[in-house]
Amino acid sequence: MADSEDRVFEARQTICPFCGVGCALAYDPKNGKATGREGPVNARGELCPKGVAAFDVVDHDDRLTKPLVREHGRFVTAPWEEAFDRIEAAFGDIVAQHGPDALTFFASSNCTNEENYVLQKLARMLGTNSVDNCARLCHSSTVAAMGERFGAGAMTNSMADLREADAYLVVGANPAENHPITFQSYLAPAIKSGTTLIHVDPRANATTKQADHHLPVRPGYDIPLLNAMAKVVVEEGLTDEAFLDERVEGYDALRAFLDDVDVDRNADLAGVDADELRAAARAYASVERGAIFTGMGMSQHHCGTDNVHALLNLALLTGNVGKPGSGVNPLRGQNNVQGAGDVGALPNVLPGYRPVTDEDARERLAAEWGVEPPPMPGLTEVEATHAFGDEVRGAFVLGENPAMTEPNTNRVREQFERLDFLVVQDLFRTETAEHADVVLPGSAWAERGGTVTNTDRQVQRMRPNGDPPGDARPDLDVLCELGARLVDADAFDYDGPEAVFEELTRVTPQYAGMSYDGIGAGSQRWPFPEGAEEGTAVLHRETFGTGEKRAELRVVEHVDPVDSVDDDELVLTTGRVLQHFNSGALSRRSGILVRLRGEDVLQIHPDDAAARGIEDGDEVRVSNDRGTVTVEADVTPGIRHGTVFATFHYADPLVNVLTGDTLDPVAKIPEYKHSAVRVSVERADESGEPADESGAATGTD
Repeated sequence: MADSEDRVFEARQTICPFCGVGCALAYDPKNGKATGREGPVNARGELCPKGVAAFDVVDHDDRLTKPLVREHGRFVTAPWEEAFDRIEAAFGDIVAQHGPDALTFFASSNCTNEENYVLQKLARMLGTNSVDNCARLCHSSTVAAMGERFGAGAMTNSMADLREADAYLVVGANPAENHPITFQSYLAPAIKSGTTLIHVDPRANATTKQADHHLPVRPGYDIPLLNAMAKVVVEEGLTDEAFLDERVEGYDALRAFLDDVDVDRNADLAGVDADELRAAARAYASVERGAIFTGMGMSQHHCGTDNVHALLNLALLTGNVGKPGSGVNPLRGQNNVQGAGDVGALPNVLPGYRPVTDEDARERLAAEWGVEPPPMPGLTEVEATHAFGDEVRGAFVLGENPAMTEPNTNRVREQFERLDFLVVQDLFRTETAEHADVVLPGSAWAERGGTVTNTDRQVQRMRPNGDPPGDARPDLDVLCELGARLVDADAFDYDGPEAVFEELTRVTPQYAGMSYDGIGAGSQRWPFPEGAEEGTAVLHRETFGTGEKRAELRVVEHVDPVDSVDDDELVLTTGRVLQHFNSGALSRRSGILVRLRGEDVLQIHPDDAAARGIEDGDEVRVSNDRGTVTVEADVTPGIRHGTVFATFHYADPLVNVLTGDTLDPVAKIPEYKHSAVRVSVERADESGEPADESGAATGTD
């Protein structure tokens, strides 16, 4: 348990630990809470409810303060030396017997650039590229498609210049709830001043309330919708001919494909009104500056990369790339999910997104590290989990909770039990930590120094407001100690996070011109080449990140969802809400946030509820062949007919037991957004045991 009585906090400006917006905040000694600071993003010191509650977890009674080791099936506390000795011996044996690829490393999108850089360096110096982070589960398909076509998988624009847009096309994202400061401080004022908002989402939510057009797409049918919008753009002469001539290839092939697209048929397939689809396409394409925002509703499909390719076509057809108020702008979910990828915590790319197969890139790292990284891509996060107990025998998990966040969770937890040795470094005994052989107490966001990179590529500094509790140590110190023991002491001998940052700028071209002094209390945005005076806000003005002047239009065919849907089934789609965050390991330990939203609900359309005898507030049983959960029904017309919605924030109900683990062939992202489920009223038999509608007792699933 954390001992808060002996802890002293200072009000030093740092960055909110939750979403990727990157709001500045600090400890407020008057009330022991977080208070907003005027930062590069939240210029007026604005915070959302999660930011205000950020200090709730720092001194929570559940905090780990000593290492835990497993003895005879149970955890006991142990000195750091013993914990390190066990890890060193176990990982050393695995490498000796099975090779370095028998280890896998889960980096953390909630940790700093410096911590993630050190972890991926440790993995690669050991001899494996099997290091990944939760970007795999949220935006890897966006990064793959944008990286291939544009040469960079991040936001093309800055939040500041996006105020200049005449239209916003928001597809599969809900920024009003999930990125509230972005929405309130940047988008909403523009909308109030006349910017048109088009919202593509199966649900009517807080973002939809300000939309001029809402297309409630059927989950899994984004490609027919986007192709139909592209057909309208071409058919009605709304393309940017000058941009097509100068900056685009493949127009003739795409136009020939679109000749066979029937807008009415595609709209029907996507479950939207054809006239409204046409109106939405015109609203985006007919203005001078149209900006696309995209989120996990697009990316979390087994065809997520193709979804994004279809979206990129719209931006290219209309010339909405390379100028203020335009572009394609993925909204990143965690406070450093962008930075974790930037510094190489991915199995297929090195720091700066250079492929591991690039000999020159490996040689450059070898000159810095003294060891060349392996030349073949490693396993992605979900691929590694599937290989536990076979080609993967040991795992290190830093600040993530895959036993809750990965799909088909019942299978995932069985897989964790097959490992020879698991190490978890975290703040709490998470669901993943319960499978570990060694648990290392980590440092909270308010106890770490370093940098994080937000959703529009701004690198900002985090500063510790206090020290870790008890015997807990800063994460960077722990990772450096492990690197020294497992690899080489000299290679991990850093005098604090600034020294790590200086090294990563030498091997990450996008960060080459940055420094701690240059960032100061503000930010520096990548790309920031060596010798530059400032970073670049709007990408792809003259050439794309590929180095080419032109980008390719892509013919994209519809791909059916993996789960077929029987007549008695509905489609489950998952997502976030304002009050909670990811697996809930942090937000469910906040009294403020739990009071705001204590339990999950299943949103279900009134027609679907009536057909099943479900009334608002009923306990319902949601099941498929992968698992079963019980949750309260929220009967609302805000969810489209045939679809139900729940979040993934709660350990009970653990909705990810229902989601499938079929992967996108390119990005290897799972299909979270389309799972066929059966929904029925949860009844009890005379003994009080839960029963299904036939009256048969079902036990305690």
